[in-house]
Amino acid sequence: MGVRELDMRLFEYAAEIFKKGSFTKAAASLHIAQPSLSQQIKKLESELGFPLFYRNREGVSPTPQGMRFIRKAQDILRSRDELLCEMRDQLEEMGTELSIGVPAVTGGYLLPPLLKAFLKKHPNVQVQLIEDSPAALEKMTENGAVDLSILPLPIENDRLAIRPILTEPLFLAIPNERESWMTGQLRKLIDSVRSNPENSPLALKTVEDVPFILLKEGYGFRRMVLDLCAEEGFQPKVTFKTSSIETAQSLVEHGMGVTVVPRMVMRKESDRIVYVPLQSDPSRTLEFAYPETCYLCRAAKAFMEMAKKNQTSMYEEV
Repeated sequence: MGVRELDMRLFEYAAEIFKKGSFTKAAASLHIAQPSLSQQIKKLESELGFPLFYRNREGVSPTPQGMRFIRKAQDILRSRDELLCEMRDQLEEMGTELSIGVPAVTGGYLLPPLLKAFLKKHPNVQVQLIEDSPAALEKMTENGAVDLSILPLPIENDRLAIRPILTEPLFLAIPNERESWMTGQLRKLIDSVRSNPENSPLALKTVEDVPFILLKEGYGFRRMVLDLCAEEGFQPKVTFKTSSIETAQSLVEHGMGVTVVPRMVMRKESDRIVYVPLQSDPSRTLEFAYPETCYLCRAAKAFMEMAKKNQTSMYEEV
């Protein structure tokens, strides 16, 4: 075998070893014997004239030349997959698979009505949901690990194309019972809710000195809330950090502090939370994001078009 005759499988082998950081884990993922995988990589390295990986007790890591090879191999594999997807789309009315990335803050609220409407029209499409942080999903979307993602603005990766889904207001969530940490203004607000459920907008700075519940690092919504606080000239006194907006609201219900939530996730049936509009009228925008230069499968296009057509009814359900 000459370098010009490299088997596509060798690209897959090298890329998988890099991904797993281990020959043993890569072999298991590729469903081949580990000695056979090691032998194939050694032959490849001999043909190339340089080692692809450093091997040690902690695992394997790419050499500088190996990293360049792996990046090119990933590009080739991605191009192959896109070509196969495009060819299948031309032969079929609709592809059979669709992978969607979504942050946990959004997925449980936005996706169920969307998926229900989509699968009713396209029952043969198998949908795979990938939940992760927005930062991780941006990278996965760029690399083609998912067909498209639902992400909040701002989207940092300029290699992604975007298409708007919806914009929704943000609200301050406050316990509906007086707590010892509450300011006089908050206590008056709680008392007024009992006689007038319609709340007047409140300045976010009102909660400058009270316990604040925030999402953990890596979540775009966390950064959005911190930016809102900074615009009003303060840093919130964060007492709890969580990866779940549901946990944040449960903490509010039990009087542990306040938080900011999108309208979509409000617990409208709860009598233990007061949702107050903010004077600055903040909002968040959700977008579909997909690789700008890669082929977008028909199923992904159909899903986005369906969301656009069903936006009003979809939002009413959530």
